Amino acid sequence: MADEKYIWQDREIRFDITPQEFELRPGEFKIDVIDSIEDTKGNNGEKGQLTVTNLRMIWCCTRDYRINLSIGYDCIISITIHTANSRIRGQTQALYVLTKFRSSRFEFIFTNLVKGSPRHFTTVQAVHRAYETSKLYRDLKLRGAIIKDNELSLLPLEEVITRTGGVWNLSSDQGNLGTFYISNVRVVWFANLAENFNVSIPYLQIRSVRIRDSKFGPAFVIETTTESGKYMLGFRVDPAEKLQEVYKEVNSLHKIYSQNPIFGVEYAVEEPAAPIEQVTEPQVQDNIEIIDDTPDPFAAYYADGGSKNADRRPVFDNELGLAVEKLRDGVSLQGLWHCISFQ
Repeated sequence: MADEKYIWQDREIRFDITPQEFELRPGEFKIDVIDSIEDTKGNNGEKGQLTVTNLRMIWCCTRDYRINLSIGYDCIISITIHTANSRIRGQTQALYVLTKFRSSRFEFIFTNLVKGSPRHFTTVQAVHRAYETSKLYRDLKLRGAIIKDNELSLLPLEEVITRTGGVWNLSSDQGNLGTFYISNVRVVWFANLAENFNVSIPYLQIRSVRIRDSKFGPAFVIETTTESGKYMLGFRVDPAEKLQEVYKEVNSLHKIYSQNPIFGVEYAVEEPAAPIEQVTEPQVQDNIEIIDDTPDPFAAYYADGGSKNADRRPVFDNELGLAVEKLRDGVSLQGLWHCISFQ
């Protein structure tokens, strides 16, 4: 793009990006880095790493970093989970990402090679949802539901810097009288008589601001970027001193914002589970002596030192119908049979 201020990271899909394009731009930050992710659609059988930022998802092949993808969230149409055929995992659940960039549609399939891990499912879906619900930080909005009871509905990270009344919007021949808000992420104007007649202009979509003459006199003019429609929005602020104040404030805030943009995507990865070593309780040995009272038939016979020094008197056993040597105390015929069966 010719415009050096153009932010492409969330607006484009790029293949085999350079090391410079890997670098995070101002305002972009990593949310999660997931290892052992396969690009099943384009690089089946290749293990890689998936980096999730607040603007895009980047897949990079572990074997060769030059094989990679950068997918901006603004290009994503849908995210679903279906079965895929991985060369490494076989038939398994995978993340399907359907996208559109310019006139082409692309489908990406990402498989987690760690069995049973849903991490890339939950992270990518949640971050994309956070991106979709924070577009007022990044996109110009006309006639939006941004005003309630003549007050600006603030975004989660937004702070109002100044509120100026008596500002004319010069978009029509007659002009419309309204109120002008300047915050840390955008400028907003709305008509006093119809609050749904409004415009929200993020600093991200402002190309330039200046003061120029109009048929209504000196006017504060905001020129938006090509991506937002390249609008020329004029506002008249009285008196002239106030006009200069508004111009200087917006121009200054726009420059500050350009150095470190607020994209509005908020998501925190849950704290990982503690290692098993930290949650395992040490085993404590009980100071208890276990005594086995079960008579051991062999021990009873081996009590004589393992040799038969003397025969005991024979007695008649009714169960066997035979004369047998008298058993020692604590030993039964049934116990002897039990010992033999285990030998």
